[in-house]
Amino acid sequence: MISVKKFTFNPFMENTYVLFDETKECVIIDPGCFSVEEEEELSNFIDETQLNPVMLWHTHSHLDHVFGSSFVANKYNIDLWIYKDDLQTLNAFNMVCKMYGIPVKNSPPNKCKFFNLSEGISFGKSKIDIRFVPGHAPGHVVFISENSNFVINGDCLFDGSIGRTDLPGGNHQQLLESIRKELFSLDDKMVVYCGHGPETTIGKEKYSNPFLVKQ
Repeated sequence: MISVKKFTFNPFMENTYVLFDETKECVIIDPGCFSVEEEEELSNFIDETQLNPVMLWHTHSHLDHVFGSSFVANKYNIDLWIYKDDLQTLNAFNMVCKMYGIPVKNSPPNKCKFFNLSEGISFGKSKIDIRFVPGHAPGHVVFISENSNFVINGDCLFDGSIGRTDLPGGNHQQLLESIRKELFSLDDKMVVYCGHGPETTIGKEKYSNPFLVKQ
């Protein structure tokens, strides 16, 4: 079974996740840690739990999800993995920070590996399926564990809402179609870990989310 640890970081209140199993290998997803204190909160948990980080994953590379990517990659000497269509968003980090008036501390790694959607990805004794869910961001993916009954869904779907689509590369209709095809095909009881805010379930959103319930 995979354990999920959630942290909420930075002024955007972004959710960072650490997945780990009985082997103590772990992956860090969307590290939004911005301050030294937030970096320490993440690293202290990893140290205290005696975890061995083996990979860094992005659901997508909007700035609030990647503030801590350089810190994580350098501290643990691990590779960043993204979907190939996310590369342009990753490379725009410095420019977007300037647009928001946010000082650029550490840019995300400029070298990365690309997910193979058909193969999924593994760590420890655990297998994760990956689905491409564009609309909020052009290269957005989600990470699914059927055995542990959860999806790390980034900014696609929220408790009673959906991701914004007014950023570069966003597309409202594409997001709705992606959610219905790739997320609502999952089990209704599956837990949805969101990029912001609380967890929800596939069933709750399928039958009550005002953006997705057909009138």
